[in-house]
Amino acid sequence: MTKKSSIDLGLNERQQQILLAVVKGAIQSKLSGNQLRKYDFEDEIFQKKRGAFVTLHKNSQLRGCIGYIVGIAPLLVTIQRMAIASAFEDPRFPPLEKEEFKHLNIEISLLTPLKKVKDISEIKIGRDGLLIKKGFYQGLLLPQVAEEEGWDIETFLRNTCLKAGLYHDAWKENDTIIERFSAQIFAQDIGEILDIKSITNKFNSDISVRE
Repeated sequence: MTKKSSIDLGLNERQQQILLAVVKGAIQSKLSGNQLRKYDFEDEIFQKKRGAFVTLHKNSQLRGCIGYIVGIAPLLVTIQRMAIASAFEDPRFPPLEKEEFKHLNIEISLLTPLKKVKDISEIKIGRDGLLIKKGFYQGLLLPQVAEEEGWDIETFLRNTCLKAGLYHDAWKENDTIIERFSAQIFAQDIGEILDIKSITNKFNSDISVRE
């Protein structure tokens, strides 16, 4: 499992693997015309309402990215919903086709609450994502984007403005709201993601060995 520059928000390795499996399973179900699976994990973190994004890459190119900025549903529900949205409802891309499935890399970003930026010196590349709002316009870029693109802070701000449909220097205006957030980020190629049963067996086995 690939772990990008991120912070620890309490998801352990087992829980990360479960969420990746939930994304994989949701996309598989949609492609096959089956109903989405219901899960009954007792992990407290899965019941918390947290902002989260699901990002799909195909052959290292973006193939979809949709998420909730703030928590409006339990995390497990959010991840399942965003799996479907990123694969089939991102307006920048056509709906995912069956032949694309095996080429996907799945990335999940679990977000912290938003913090208003009073001075751009508060922003740290690689740690922070940005949300910029002005009037009816708003745009968000995840923390990993600026790091992957090699942007400095002002370039990050300009590109977030463009994502919002604003002119690139709109972040300098007094009525523009800039907020930052961090994320726990993890990713894996879809062919390497275990199913839920295999994950359960793996971690039960690990516990037995430690005991």
